[in-house]
Amino acid sequence: MAYAATFSLVTQVLGLTLCLLSLCCSAFTPQDYSDALEKSILFFEGQRSGKLPANQRATWRANSGLSDGSSYHVDLVGGYYDAGDNVKFGLPMAFTTTLLAWSVIEFGDSMHNQIENAKDAVRWSTDYLLKAATSTPGALYVQVADPNADHRCWERPEDMDTPRNVYKVSAQNPGSDVAAETAAALAAASIVFKDSDPSYSGKLLHTAMKVFDFADRYRGSYSDSIGSVVCPFYCSYSGYHDELLWGASWIHRASQNSSYLAYIKSNGHILGADDDDFSFSWDDKRPGTKILLSKSFLEKNNEEFQLYKAHSDNYICSLLPGTSNFQAQYTPGGLLYKASESNLQYVTSATLLLLTYAKYLRTNGGVATCGSSKVTAETLISEAKKQVDYILGDNPAKISYMVGFGKKYPQHIHHRGSSLPSVHEHPERISCNDGFQYLHSGSPNPNVLVGAIVGGPDSKDSFSDDRNNYQQSEPATYINAPVVGALAFFSANTNPN
Repeated sequence: MAYAATFSLVTQVLGLTLCLLSLCCSAFTPQDYSDALEKSILFFEGQRSGKLPANQRATWRANSGLSDGSSYHVDLVGGYYDAGDNVKFGLPMAFTTTLLAWSVIEFGDSMHNQIENAKDAVRWSTDYLLKAATSTPGALYVQVADPNADHRCWERPEDMDTPRNVYKVSAQNPGSDVAAETAAALAAASIVFKDSDPSYSGKLLHTAMKVFDFADRYRGSYSDSIGSVVCPFYCSYSGYHDELLWGASWIHRASQNSSYLAYIKSNGHILGADDDDFSFSWDDKRPGTKILLSKSFLEKNNEEFQLYKAHSDNYICSLLPGTSNFQAQYTPGGLLYKASESNLQYVTSATLLLLTYAKYLRTNGGVATCGSSKVTAETLISEAKKQVDYILGDNPAKISYMVGFGKKYPQHIHHRGSSLPSVHEHPERISCNDGFQYLHSGSPNPNVLVGAIVGGPDSKDSFSDDRNNYQQSEPATYINAPVVGALAFFSANTNPN
């Protein structure tokens, strides 16, 4: 008995020690992740275009773009500005919406008191995308504002006097990439609202199907149709095949309509299913599509989807140091590094894929196969956590790359509305050229764009908190959208490993 009691006491002490070690060695608590989750969603309120609602929390913003589309006899009020400018670009807005919806679909159960805010963020975009898709038969509006003119000014959205031209794709000027991504966004969002607002959900799905049919029937890249206003900003470098497969996959998941399954089976090889690609972004959807489709193989052991599981494994293994497929680049501090401009967009999108795939594997008792080794869901979660923690401040510079989170974060972000005085503090109009004094000012931004994740550090973990260095200091909606799901996961999983 004495031996048993001693053994029990040792076990308890060891367990407590391990628990304390786990707590002391974890950079952030569940409360920290919850705080970051709330802020990551709040960011989208700072990006809103249109008439702001009574419950608007980013109160330094005011109404803007209220006549968007009117000179073309179409209502294109609403939606999001993509980054630090005042343009509404359809391709990144739709991709943002798809990933926001995916975050809610996979991790909404962990969002608790933030779930309604997350759904509001999705709806703000889908309300706009519905108008863009249904206002004119046979056309999809894909952009508001001339970006070249917009970028020659530094002015608040509330003061805009640059041309608010609208651009559309049609049968004569196709845009399969932007149309199929819009279809994906509407279909994914239809899942988000399926239970809470079935009528709205049905409208989203019905419109998604029509837009997808348009994308598939009139094939072509929107870069070829309206290239002068989308390139080099959001040129479709990867073409449109990846979006067609991505769009069909989301409509199939939302509708369970067998015709979309047949489309995927018959067109997959043509549309990029056989290609391994290791970068998931607003431009290239291939890794995300394969992980989305691998769910069917894992759940039903459907051999026809085995290809997608294999390619998903290849993508995941490419991110994991020590595996035979490893080919990613990391900074000395451990951050995934893809590009010098807005690198954190690749980090947050990869993180969402790591966690989503980990969820699919866990649910179905699967593993990822990396050559001769097997990788568990826990390994994927651990890698995702490193990336999220780095963004939040566990990095060599000890700076949070999320504005408003932690004690040290970027103060001079490349963002017009944030860097200029709020219209509430400075009601007089600030003209196009007069705004540049604020761009070049050394003072911190007067309006804190809470929750914004900026482009991030370079390949050596160095960061310049400088408005003129837009590559590192500019936030974007598609950087934030995937991290919403990741933060929800970690807020609810105290010890995910």
